[in-house]
Formats: sequence, structure tokens, C-alpha cells
Amino acid sequence: MTKNKISAIIADDEPLARKRIANLIEEIDDLVLIKECASGEEAIKAITQFQPHLVFLDIQMTDMTGFDVLKNLDPKIKKPQVIFISAFDEFALKAFEFFAFDYLLKPFKDERFFRSVNKIKELYGTNKTSNIDSKLDQLIHYIENPKGDFSGISHNKLPIKTNNKVTFVKKEDIKYILASGYYAEIYTDKKKYLLRDSLSALMHQFEDYNFIRIHRSTIINIDFIQEVLYSSHGEIDIKMNDSKLFRVSKSHKKEFQNKVGL
Repeated sequence: MTKNKISAIIADDEPLARKRIANLIEEIDDLVLIKECASGEEAIKAITQFQPHLVFLDIQMTDMTGFDVLKNLDPKIKKPQVIFISAFDEFALKAFEFFAFDYLLKPFKDERFFRSVNKIKELYGTNKTSNIDSKLDQLIHYIENPKGDFSGISHNKLPIKTNNKVTFVKKEDIKYILASGYYAEIYTDKKKYLLRDSLSALMHQFEDYNFIRIHRSTIINIDFIQEVLYSSHGEIDIKMNDSKLFRVSKSHKKEFQNKVGL
């Protein structure tokens, strides 16, 4: 291994994809390519043998997924930093962002590749690579159990991607969430965020918090309720601490009353 350089392995079953990444690596002085792998099985052997700093890992290979590669690594070796390569998996991309792993979405531009590598370069020389094993284990657990037990995983923040950055918003700071076409509008005291996701999917992420769906287009945080207003017809309106009013639909009325103890 070349001294003071970040050693890298490419694991991708597409020859042209491997060639392109190899060519880009050649343009980076601090990076050295030590192996190209055309299958998951080959990747496992190469990572075990060479123990590289970095792996460019395709999610979908012909014999196994990139996650299968990571699961089958010898637990005695230190896991490498990983830049995932994906063509389509939207759920996986959200998981990468949440657990602070970088990814390249095919087809990617050269500048996107260099930006990803720069993030890895910034990590080396710090102690931020020391918890890579734990982070990878948590990522794999999340991918395989999206609605399962998340004990031990820090999931108190909602990752929201905007342009080329991801903002992590504390769930407890979110006042309410409104459906807006294919998007969800996320409101805090300071700002409104836009997230491409459904309210049904978002509710799964708020099960351990004081959120409740009161309408097909509205989720509220009950910690921000100022008043509950009853009409003469038995309808319920919620007044939030910013004076915003929301109607509780008939289908969610009983659940809401149980949630707040009415």
C-alpha cells in the first residue's frame, strides 16, 4: 500500500462503470486503486485481503447486494469507509443520508464524484473514522428493518435534502406536517422545509414522539397545541401555539381524543 495514500477498491459488476471510476481515481493524488471487483463474492475476498480505506460499492450486483457484501465481511477486520453506488433505490438513498454515508447516483457527474472523495479525505487524519463499523451495522439494520426495532440507533432527527445538502431537523422541534401534492411541508418555529415523502411514510418515523395524524393531509405535534375547540356540531378544531387552526376529521377524531386524554 502506498504510504500516506487512501487505498481504494471498486466493486461494481458493470465494466464501464468500473473503468470510469478507475479513471477518476487516477486524477486524485491522495487516492490509490488497489483492486477492481466484478462481483460481491470477489469484493468480500478483496476487502478481507487488502483491508482498504475506501470501497466504491455498487448496491445491486448480479450475485448479491452491496449490503450482503458488508454483512459477510470478517468481523475481525476493520470495515472500510464506503461510497455507495446506486441506480434507483430511493429508500436506500434516504438511509445513506440519515446515517451520513455518501453515495453516487448513476449517472453521476465527475464533480459529484470528486465531492464525495473529498469528504472521505477530510475524515482521514481525524478520529471520525473510528466508529465506521458501528455505523455500517446500524445502516444495514435500518435497511433490513425499516419499521422494526431501532433501539441503539440515533433517530431523533429527520433528514431533509435540499439541493446539494442534507439538513437534520430535530423531530421534537417540528410543529406540524402538511401534505402538498407529492411533498410534505415540515413546519418548525423557525422555518418551513419541503420533503418528497408521504404522510403515511413519515408517521412511521414519529411513532416514539407526540405526533398524531388528525386528517389525511395533516400531522400535528401535540406538544404545540394551544387549544382544542369544539363546535356546536361536535366538530373539533386544533389551535396551535402559532394560532394556526386545523380541523380533526371524523375518521381521526376518536384516535385524537384518546391521544390527548379527552
